[in-house]
Amino acid sequence: MTVKNLVWLRNDLRVIDNPALSLASQSNSIRVIFIITIKQWKKHHLSEANIGLRLDVIKNIAIQLDNLGIRLDILECDWFHQIPNLMIDFCLKNKIQSLWFNKETPYDENLRDSQVSVKLHNCNIKVHMKPYDLIISQPVFNLSGAPFKVFTAYYKKWLIMLNNQSHEPYPIPEKQTKKIANSTLLLDTYKYQYRKDLWPSDKESIQQRFNTFCDKKLLKYESLRDYPNTSATSLISPYLSLGVLGPRQCLQQIKHSYNLSDSKDYWIKDPWLRELTWRDFYRQLMIHFPHISKNQDFKNNTKNLPWRKDSQGFKAWREGNTGFPIIDAAMRQLNQTNWMHNRLRMLAASFLTKLLFIDWREGEKYFMQTLIDGEFSANNGGWQWSASTGCDSAPYFRVFNPTLQSKKFDDKGDFIKKFIPELASLDSLSIHNPSQQQRLDCNYPLPIVDYKSARERAISLFKKTNIMTK
Repeated sequence: MTVKNLVWLRNDLRVIDNPALSLASQSNSIRVIFIITIKQWKKHHLSEANIGLRLDVIKNIAIQLDNLGIRLDILECDWFHQIPNLMIDFCLKNKIQSLWFNKETPYDENLRDSQVSVKLHNCNIKVHMKPYDLIISQPVFNLSGAPFKVFTAYYKKWLIMLNNQSHEPYPIPEKQTKKIANSTLLLDTYKYQYRKDLWPSDKESIQQRFNTFCDKKLLKYESLRDYPNTSATSLISPYLSLGVLGPRQCLQQIKHSYNLSDSKDYWIKDPWLRELTWRDFYRQLMIHFPHISKNQDFKNNTKNLPWRKDSQGFKAWREGNTGFPIIDAAMRQLNQTNWMHNRLRMLAASFLTKLLFIDWREGEKYFMQTLIDGEFSANNGGWQWSASTGCDSAPYFRVFNPTLQSKKFDDKGDFIKKFIPELASLDSLSIHNPSQQQRLDCNYPLPIVDYKSARERAISLFKKTNIMTK
């Protein structure tokens, strides 16, 4: 049997609800390829945890493809710019007639795909680029035909478009031949560590986690999601970032949960679905405004902000020793688990950019280098939102008060005690801002910055740089 179609997996690491894989398999037999680019991934600041989970997911995909009789080839090179020659050599050697893949949003990935396409077209090999891996993959424009820069307006148009499209996941390819045994020996040569006890890589465990969230937590998500000591969030963000779960799978599961419940609300207004809309929004921003893929502020009028050089402050923030318990607990959660609760990501980012007035790019980079769910567009969007440099960002005068936030969302201090055990003996009031003597007794540092004066400094610097409030 001649294999004519080659499917290239990237950040869409799944067999079901994969447009390129499903559509390629409808016309001819298929073969699948995955390319390891460690140096490029590290240049993009992917964490060891993210790379480790990524490679383990590929091992699991190999098993799924085994059962479908589909061959998986794993190649490697250092950089994206080497992929066009690697791809053409592979296609010519294996008499491939068509390459299929799902488009990606960042600038470097788009450039890579364009170079691959040109190379293959020159050798008469067809290239099928399927839409971006989004819930709404087509552009979401305003009445003037321009991309939205404000999320609320985007969301309203997005909902209208969502109501008018099919939500069915793309089917799994039909079995091609008898079961085969794909080799994953190359993957075993890489040793990247992550918390496998927290982040399983097999399809069954991932699906079970997703089902549990949708069946038991989804309808309570809005009321509980901001409390870091409550298991109310999905904990599937690493799998969304790698494309292990597809957008139509998410929609299908959300609808299923609402159909089974007594809720009178319509599934399309689900609060968690609204959070997924933010992912679409940030990804589409990268498509329409490629400069944000190049380490630049979205806003032009913030590019001259006088960010401070403060290596000691950054070190204290990074290691969870700022003297602000909720910030330190958040950073220690990140360092210990490669994940951080979303409310805490906003607090940690606000602390670094507004109170320490350290360049948001430093925090963005550290998060990417540490998070197992690091996703370029969402991470960039979140940091620029917090720093008031991005599209639809927080106003420059919004500076979270860590102590008040701690009292509001961790009132008893249970989350703080979990990650800062030296404070476990303190009562639920003083744990949010221990006295000087309590800090001395617990061997916990004094605050590295005064909130009130740091807030005033940040607002003043924004004003002096002529930052507009809108």
